Amino acid sequence: AIAAFSLATLTFAADTIKIAHIDPMSGPFGLAGQTLGKHFDAIVENLNAKGGVLGNTKFEVSHFDNKASAQESVTLLQQIIDSGTRFVVQGGGSNVAHALSDTLAKHNSRNPDKAVLYQNFPTQHPAFANEKCNFWHFRFDAHVDMKLDAITNHIARNKNIKKVYLINQDYAFGQAISKAAREMVLKKRPDIQIVGDDLHPMGKVKDFSPYISKIKASGTETVITGNWGTDFSLLIKSSKEFGLDVTYYTLNAQNAGAPKSIGAAGADNIKNVSAWHSNAAENKAEKFANDYRKKYKDDFYYATSKTALEMLAKAINDAKSIEPLKVAKALEGMKFQGDTGEMWMRAEDHQLMQPIYISTFTKAGGKDVKYDLEETGYGWMTDFRVEAKDTVMPTTCAMVRP
Repeated sequence: AIAAFSLATLTFAADTIKIAHIDPMSGPFGLAGQTLGKHFDAIVENLNAKGGVLGNTKFEVSHFDNKASAQESVTLLQQIIDSGTRFVVQGGGSNVAHALSDTLAKHNSRNPDKAVLYQNFPTQHPAFANEKCNFWHFRFDAHVDMKLDAITNHIARNKNIKKVYLINQDYAFGQAISKAAREMVLKKRPDIQIVGDDLHPMGKVKDFSPYISKIKASGTETVITGNWGTDFSLLIKSSKEFGLDVTYYTLNAQNAGAPKSIGAAGADNIKNVSAWHSNAAENKAEKFANDYRKKYKDDFYYATSKTALEMLAKAINDAKSIEPLKVAKALEGMKFQGDTGEMWMRAEDHQLMQPIYISTFTKAGGKDVKYDLEETGYGWMTDFRVEAKDTVMPTTCAMVRP
């Protein structure tokens, strides 16, 4: 599914709209990037089957391996820009997202005739909706503060929770979770103790047992983590080996590979906050997800990727243009009937507002957990849904528009 990079394959053609997908396709986070690549292939195929945009103009997506490196991403981005591609999507790593957003802001200001629009569909650092907002950047997932607000509301209502332990990857995303979780927990439940706050190297820890030992010794019953990729899988693996009896609140347990790592031993102890899951009520993405599973022999995880490209298609049709500036203006303030209800792209900071879910990983079967994941026999069950209007957070963005 990974297209080999060549300028020939990316050269703009009048009958196609090129989209470049930049994510890790190899290394510790390769599974996430490869899965996202299949997602985009399926989404583009679905959009093209419906007639594409602008009277049958089709999309074409190419995938690029950034090896989870911000520097490699910027190098790829420059080659992509030089090729004539004007739309970029990316998901894995807020460090990469910051590098891409900063680079595009500079490029577009200097080269308005070669502007590029950047769709960020799952990276969650709050700065993109605040001090690092950028006209050319649009985010399609709820950010850390929005998700932690939902998680800490859930924790605050549970009077049995007395202690909370934080463990996260040591980069912008993990640091943001640590900060927001600490502040929100203590504000909503001053009686709760934060008994640990670990930040570990991203993608480099092979054995989480020292961290699990600390968590176990703390006596906590609750852990908050944003770990993803192998950092999540190895954390849960070590938890099971040590018999750690805690409830994990996570922001990324819906990712590819995570359900299998949780398995039966972790069932009912993992809660996750996400914009969608396969057992969400009134599931308008159900047919798409089932067709995806049949074709790719895999599960559909990242509904925000589907939302991003469907809103891009609508913006192109509304603008009657593929010029990034016109498309960006059509995206600003857009109201969109998504798979989970009405969504809107806040014009002030280009942050999508949409319903989000707190869910528990539990045994599949029955009306609440119709679909399992990764052939585990377990899937996500909704604990509660937060409506889009209740996810809205204040913004300090001072948007500079061209």
